[in-house]
Amino acid sequence: MREKVGQLFMPTIPGSTPAQAAALVERYHLGGVIYFPVNLRTPRQTAELSNGLQKAAMKHGGVPLVISTDEEQGPVSRLPYITRFPANKSLASGRHPDDNVRTAARVTGEELRAVGINQDNAPDADVNINPNNPVIGVRSFGADPEKVAHFVGVAIDAYRATGVAVVAKHFPGHGDTATDSHTGLPIINHSRATWERVDAPPFKAAVEHDADVIMTAHIVVPGLDKSRLPATMSKTVLGGLLRGTLGYRGVIITDSLQMAGATIKFGPEEAAVRAVVAGADMLLMPRNLGRAYNAVLAAVKSGRISQSRLDDAVTHILHMKYERGMFRSPYVDAAKASHVIGSKEHREAARKVAADVRSGG
Repeated sequence: MREKVGQLFMPTIPGSTPAQAAALVERYHLGGVIYFPVNLRTPRQTAELSNGLQKAAMKHGGVPLVISTDEEQGPVSRLPYITRFPANKSLASGRHPDDNVRTAARVTGEELRAVGINQDNAPDADVNINPNNPVIGVRSFGADPEKVAHFVGVAIDAYRATGVAVVAKHFPGHGDTATDSHTGLPIINHSRATWERVDAPPFKAAVEHDADVIMTAHIVVPGLDKSRLPATMSKTVLGGLLRGTLGYRGVIITDSLQMAGATIKFGPEEAAVRAVVAGADMLLMPRNLGRAYNAVLAAVKSGRISQSRLDDAVTHILHMKYERGMFRSPYVDAAKASHVIGSKEHREAARKVAADVRSGG
């Protein structure tokens, strides 16, 4: 049971060497980790960190880690040495937008894989119809639902071709908020009909293009769930809409549980338990890993989280890991990482995309 509960967690890790983080992987039987710049110095160092963490995971349980990061490009970029591309809005505004989106995702995916990152928390699938949106903005492909849906599909296909797992976010749609869910709990007053017309198309595309993971949003949409629970903790949104209406069968992961939108109604541990009960499979960045882990474990033991719900979540996670080749190839060649990152071909591809964006903007 403890190993199953551990698979649900994807926390941050301390430091930039395996020795500093391996103990967490071993103690909690983690399903994944997420990298931030504090963990990343050079391509080789990152690859060695990834290999060290995978070694710890494989030694203590035989299940590889999901190693993720938020490499959306544009304003949300974690790897200090990665080949850089413009934000999604700019990519979609060039003269050859399909090529731009495809190239950016391909190069990003290849460079992530070279350093052992096997999941990118991208692309953003929000339709940014609110010009004053404080958190999405240029991270979105735009304000037209059908165009955003199209580019989400293009990006997913390109990422998946590199072997990187893809995360479409933030369900049910964070594009019409005036509040940043990092600092508050946004309320979106979209009716069900408006949601189906505006917010749903990119997520339908994500399902159709086999997105490995869909990330939830810490937002309230009364038109979708009258309980006014955050979507991350809503059975109606996760089970009814995402699993039911859209027919999604992949992994559901929460947005960061350190955000105010996740904890403003409930404490950090209660938020984690409620998210799993609602249908989330993985819990991203709990504020306190030990407390959140113990809370979820206690909820399973008490029956609040049913054994079938836990098994369902773990099945989704293990299936994704198998399908993405994480069991088959958990390690990377650290010596080759610096030859992939910023390669001549990648730099030239980025230059062409930047020129196209400038000529079309």
